[in-house]
Amino acid sequence: MKIISYNVNGIRAALRKGFAEWLKAASPDMLCLQEIKIDAEQFPYMIFESLGYHCYLFPASKAGYSGVAILSKKEANAIEKGCSKELYDQEGRILQAHFDSFTLMSVYFPSGSSGKERQAIKMQFLADFYEWIKPKTHQNLIICGDFNICHQAIDIHNPKANANSTGFLPEERAWLTKFLNLGFIDTFRYLNPEPHHYTWWNMRSNARAKNLGWRIDYQMISKPLLPALQKAFILSQAYHSDHCPTMVQMKL
Repeated sequence: MKIISYNVNGIRAALRKGFAEWLKAASPDMLCLQEIKIDAEQFPYMIFESLGYHCYLFPASKAGYSGVAILSKKEANAIEKGCSKELYDQEGRILQAHFDSFTLMSVYFPSGSSGKERQAIKMQFLADFYEWIKPKTHQNLIICGDFNICHQAIDIHNPKANANSTGFLPEERAWLTKFLNLGFIDTFRYLNPEPHHYTWWNMRSNARAKNLGWRIDYQMISKPLLPALQKAFILSQAYHSDHCPTMVQMKL
């Protein structure tokens, strides 16, 4: 089973850049999307249904902002939207699809890049997400999404210069360690110890052409699923967003 996660930075913009054709060729069994930036009424269901996908959405209340989705060739047994906290749920940040043997999540963590207020919200989200996910660690979970955090120096092109940058702050990195210690596996890093693999680049500085990036997009699995993990990739040749997709192959 192939599962792809992709922050598309606007599904309509991605479609204009050939996203549907790329998806047809990649043909994952399941696809987690972040930053869809579209409401449920405007979502292009027909495009994805024609490719064989069931479409599950959790848009933000604010138009053209945030939002997550899960596309699956297998119909989900149940869908859960949000985490019962209005501040995050109105921004469409967590979506769960339950299947027979596992639960798939598409998550979009807040960014703190717009200022102190949003950074404070980000840190509160991290604390709340930790408490929300903690009782679920015994379950078969696949958590896909944009965490907006680089975990280690190997995950960012210039760790010294970015030591005080949101997304690489010591407290954010410590939180990610704490999260992993709950019993989660960073699938890509577990199978790929090499440096210079990133999932996001600053488009204003031509950083992608120079591969001066950040690895902030993850596919995490709970430890009970580790025997099912086969491969993990970063699909850096997909150019529909300032992010690129990640993919895991699992025997499920």
